[in-house]
Amino acid sequence: MLYKKFLPLASIAAALLIHLFIPASPKYMQKPLPYLTYILIAGAIIIVLCFAFSFFRKDFDQKFTYKSPFIAAAILFLNVYNIVTLKLLLIPAIYFPCPDRILRVFVNEGAFLFKCLAYSARLLFCGYFLGLIIGLVTGISVGWSKKCNYWITPLIKIVGPIPSTAWIPIALVVFTSSMQASIFLIALAVWFPATVLTSSGVSNVKNAYFEVASTLGANTFQKIFKIALPDAMPSIFIGMFNGMCASFLTLMTAEMLGVKFGIGWYINWQREVLAYANVYAGLITIAVSFSLIITVLFKFRDSILGWQKGVIKW
Repeated sequence: MLYKKFLPLASIAAALLIHLFIPASPKYMQKPLPYLTYILIAGAIIIVLCFAFSFFRKDFDQKFTYKSPFIAAAILFLNVYNIVTLKLLLIPAIYFPCPDRILRVFVNEGAFLFKCLAYSARLLFCGYFLGLIIGLVTGISVGWSKKCNYWITPLIKIVGPIPSTAWIPIALVVFTSSMQASIFLIALAVWFPATVLTSSGVSNVKNAYFEVASTLGANTFQKIFKIALPDAMPSIFIGMFNGMCASFLTLMTAEMLGVKFGIGWYINWQREVLAYANVYAGLITIAVSFSLIITVLFKFRDSILGWQKGVIKW
């Protein structure tokens, strides 16, 4: 398995050599930039340090060996994209800028991108947590109470499948500001998966657990929060993950309602002026942000559901 650890080194060395020693296409008239060179050199240093450190820590060696093929493949993709765009110019440069042009956006407009990200994060989390709280309350009610299930389930079946973006005309009329309308749309997108999966988890708890709890004198509150919710947590977390995905999908449209700043607003603005390097920079920012948020959610789930480790396969 030692060869796997060499894959990232070989991949980034090939990318660096090709970028340095193969000239750009004669048709490429823009000024050369050094940013990809810096990134590749920094990446090579990090990979060499990780490679060396893996010989001293067995747990790190296992993780590094496991992830090495993926790291090598990611560097290979960057290398191929650089060849296709900068070295050979096989695709239109205006729509597919080379990596150096995309990296320049982060250097020149990094502060503005961060400002847009902060605005998007405020909008996203306000809508997400509002929709999640309402979804949890609705899901618990539907899963626990037959009366709530009778009255609320038809509403869920009618309203839930409708895309939240279809409510834009109504949201603009009902709410006094575009910020409130955007929060409503994101909350609605989160509410449906959170409600459905929470109610499913609560309703599928074994009756034997409640019978034992009743024998021990547990009241309704204790049955819900000590038995039903802990047992339904795997389903609840799936609803949280699905809701986060839905909220990101809705965010782009929500930021078209007159909201100032935001990553979605930034991407739409740059697309209109044909600044596709900025568009790709915005997309990368969204991808990295979403990956970090999902990673945090997974860590939170693992800490909450540590008692189920080895029982449920994720």
